[in-house]
Amino acid sequence: MGGAKDDTRECDVRRTIERLEARSGEHACGGFLASLDDLQRTELFTALIFDRLERKMRTVEALRTEAADNWNQTFYLLYFRTLGDRCNQETYLELARRVPYKIVLRERKVPHAVEAMLFGASGLLDLYRNDEYTLNLRRNFEHLAAKYEIRPMEAAAWELAEIRPANHPVLRLAQAAEFFTQDEFIMDRAMACRREEDVRALFGIEASEYWRTHFIPGAESDARPKRIGAFKANIIGINLVVVLQFAYGSYTRSERLRDSALSLLETLPAEDNRYMREWAAAGLRPRNAFESQALLQLSTEYCARHRCAECPVGRRLVKVLAKT
Repeated sequence: MGGAKDDTRECDVRRTIERLEARSGEHACGGFLASLDDLQRTELFTALIFDRLERKMRTVEALRTEAADNWNQTFYLLYFRTLGDRCNQETYLELARRVPYKIVLRERKVPHAVEAMLFGASGLLDLYRNDEYTLNLRRNFEHLAAKYEIRPMEAAAWELAEIRPANHPVLRLAQAAEFFTQDEFIMDRAMACRREEDVRALFGIEASEYWRTHFIPGAESDARPKRIGAFKANIIGINLVVVLQFAYGSYTRSERLRDSALSLLETLPAEDNRYMREWAAAGLRPRNAFESQALLQLSTEYCARHRCAECPVGRRLVKVLAKT
């Protein structure tokens, strides 16, 4: 008798999983998640967050190995990887390898030297007509490239189609140059971020004066500051500061820093992207970056791959249904 009941229950579980997998692209568990109380939902989101941070730590570990255990260079590499859109992620990273942090530190007190190295090495100046400012960048780069043996990239390495002006690599590199000339304790300042205001104060950098009247080199535009906005600063906070705090906290066995990473996620606003809009349509709207990152992990690692049987949410839903 008991065996028949067990078989029936196993059959019900299998059918439930199959139904979830069939509708995983529609975020079929959204209604279930929305119906949970805060404690139950936070428990599931925490499992997903740790899952996501463990995956991201593998990227940090690979970069730290590449940087010969130098955490400042690791920060620098991850900053560039986070700076632009996804299609140029590896291109930004390659640029950071060609202009390493140690030579940025050596030149950071020389006006526009860091800008000259980044633009010269990127190859992007070859795409635009010259003016006095860009010619000066080129001349400086020739000197610095010989001094540090910097090999410039091909401009064709960059994907520039359909990129919004505010996210164009030209502006992002101008902002990066300004960011890394602030001081030499950038990693320490990132580890000290505890609130959204700290993240914005650190990363909300305005490009140098030339860029107030230029979106691209050699072509003047109406004057306006070219500053990293709140939205982008928060994205950097999520994908750089939180991840590095968690990774460095794990490396140094500092639970305080690991806890700080999780708390910072709770203070940062939820991302606004297609994944979050899909979850909102399914009845669940994230309240902060802790929840949106958990849902992003759910979407990309479980829903998109039809892994409902392995998913923390899928397993919880099956348990609940088995009791009814």
